[in-house]
Amino acid sequence: MSPAIGEDVPLLPDHSAKEKRGASVSGAVFNVSTSVIGAGIMSIPATLKVLGVIPAFVLIVVIAWLAEISVDFLMRYTHSGQSTTYAGVMREAVGPVGSMAVQICVMITNFGCLIVYLIIVGDVLSGSEHGGSLHLGVLQEWFGIHWWNSRAFALFLIVLFVMLPLCLYRRVESLSFSSAVSVLLAVVFVGISSVMAISALIEGKTKTPRLLPHLDNQVSFFDLFTAVPVIVTAFTFHFNVHPIGFELGKPSDMISAVRISLAICAAIYFAIGIFGYLLFGDSIMADILVNFDQSSDTATGALLNDIVRLSYAFHLMLVFPLLNFSLRANIDEFLFPKKPILAKDTKRFVSLTLILLTFSYLFAIAIPNIWYFFQFVGSTSAVCLAFIFPGVIVLRDVHRISTTKDRIIAAIMIVLAVVTSSIAISTNIYSSMRNKS
Repeated sequence: MSPAIGEDVPLLPDHSAKEKRGASVSGAVFNVSTSVIGAGIMSIPATLKVLGVIPAFVLIVVIAWLAEISVDFLMRYTHSGQSTTYAGVMREAVGPVGSMAVQICVMITNFGCLIVYLIIVGDVLSGSEHGGSLHLGVLQEWFGIHWWNSRAFALFLIVLFVMLPLCLYRRVESLSFSSAVSVLLAVVFVGISSVMAISALIEGKTKTPRLLPHLDNQVSFFDLFTAVPVIVTAFTFHFNVHPIGFELGKPSDMISAVRISLAICAAIYFAIGIFGYLLFGDSIMADILVNFDQSSDTATGALLNDIVRLSYAFHLMLVFPLLNFSLRANIDEFLFPKKPILAKDTKRFVSLTLILLTFSYLFAIAIPNIWYFFQFVGSTSAVCLAFIFPGVIVLRDVHRISTTKDRIIAAIMIVLAVVTSSIAISTNIYSSMRNKS
């Protein structure tokens, strides 16, 4: 296949050389885990408040299982065809419209996530305002309010000295160490939360978790569906399947890496959900960091609160380059389909990187709060990338490799995705209109 065709070229140079040297499975596990555990972790405890512990646990397991199946579909059809990108596989299945749909969904999902990540980092370092109350950032608590720890300046330094160097790597495998650190920080986040929850349990200060949803005049059955997009978004990493998978020597290695990663991430999600619920109960916010921002009676408690917030912020800083990687590749495919491979064109590579970082920074400064983004993306672009598009690829079956079981699962996956997303969108619109009236 000609290297000039954007949808059919690898995101990284020298495909044959990659297969010879191959990236490590452990590196792929860290990269996949980092792609999965992003800002979505902050809203998981709130889903337990909506659904109750048991339905939330079941939903996390089911969505993780469906995510594994959809990745298996993607990899099988990728290796049966000529394409090496998600957009290329969709192009083979349904034509240029499918390729464009994937690229647009990746751009919406990833660019929005990059903005959210920077907003959260800014909140942690330089404070935020929620519900009319001011929450100081860690830097402001430590040093007072100054121009140099303002949101704009603090984020500028983070983008320049942390994000930019990591975003300039040409290979995903080069980010495996930072991804390992990122996963470790997520574990620290969960670990400290568990220590605080167990300590509160011993002292008799924990909130009793609700095992099942509580429906009343304020919460209807349809409101439960609004939690689904949040978890879907939390498990959407399909935009990085091809960049990570094609640096491994064998297709089976990627499937193994995904299974291990999803098991780790599901455990982390449920742990932070249950411990967050034990700590804060029904007072838990959509962004759990707001709850950790509460003042503590002891110096140790205040220190733990700061460590929790900082570990989460540094985790997002290290997730940022992975999302930027696939976003940059898809934008390049979309805008320059006839150009040579992006990783070999230094001028185009650096220019796109700088442009994306600049716009992410500017939007993060201009937009104070976009938490509804998770429900919107989870109901639209994320659910398409994670479930609808892989299902369509299997049902089209252009390579004649799907089994009857595959087609049944694909059809169920699409129907569930469309129905739950439609209900979630309708419920959110109705709730918004009701609140305004």
